[in-house]
Amino acid sequence: MGMKFSVTIPAYKSQYLKEAIESVISQTYSDWELIIVDDCSPEDIKSIAEPFLNDKRISYYRNEKNCGVVNVVDNWNVCLNYCTGDYVICMGDDDRLLPCCLEEYTKLIEKYPDLNVYHAWTRIIDEAGNLVEIQNERPSYETCQEMLDGQWKDNRKQFIGDFLFSRRWLNNNKGYVKFPLAYCSDWATANLAAKEKGIANSQIIMFEYRSHGNTISRSQNLRLTFTACDQAFRWYKHQFGSLLPDTFVPFFTKHIKDLVFLDVTNRPLREITYWLFHSQKVFISKYEIIKVCLKSIAAKYFFNRK
Repeated sequence: MGMKFSVTIPAYKSQYLKEAIESVISQTYSDWELIIVDDCSPEDIKSIAEPFLNDKRISYYRNEKNCGVVNVVDNWNVCLNYCTGDYVICMGDDDRLLPCCLEEYTKLIEKYPDLNVYHAWTRIIDEAGNLVEIQNERPSYETCQEMLDGQWKDNRKQFIGDFLFSRRWLNNNKGYVKFPLAYCSDWATANLAAKEKGIANSQIIMFEYRSHGNTISRSQNLRLTFTACDQAFRWYKHQFGSLLPDTFVPFFTKHIKDLVFLDVTNRPLREITYWLFHSQKVFISKYEIIKVCLKSIAAKYFFNRK
């Protein structure tokens, strides 16, 4: 039985968009649609997309209002609303599908039918397309608990474009899980999709994620990142409870400490009061906040002196 894939590109940056589109057109499996949603970008996304629109499988839309970096998941869900395929990929406007990607997904689905989520083994590339890193290998199939264990214990790198979702499941779930800055939204959506039936992982490399300084994850809004981190922590505790591995809390605790350290280092000393006040709302103690603040002050005012 044939299946149709919806590949979506929530677009804002133009630099690598042509490469992303061409990577979809180059697929060895032909039953796909490509949906490009321009998030009211100041860059000329339309002129890049237009030459490809003679292919009836490719559609271009432009949002009337910019979703923005904070609410970028909203544009993922706008893309989803246009989809008609059985399965959905949400790739970045600078990422690339390898030519075998959709064909290999069909094989994975035939081997593990009726799952809500599948994962493509991914290599990470730089601005020039050079190999930076390859994701760790994963088993062909994992339960949700095994996926969570691998995620937190092995410190896996994974991205929204790595995952293929059942469109029916996404729609029933009211779209992708939303946190500010899309912080953990890729992980959370994939984990939730795997909660009931598990996840199947490809055993060959199918996707390329481009890592560079303009990615949302590099945002310097530390307080907003803190808010997103706190929301994600509480969401995971609510959704997964006892399924979470013992490395889950230390992972988030370290991230909060890193945010505090950076904020106190980069901003005036009065920022310490902000973090002391908000220690009541997070999962680390006021004592830990003070320790991190003192370490940051020492690093800034003493150890960095020439």
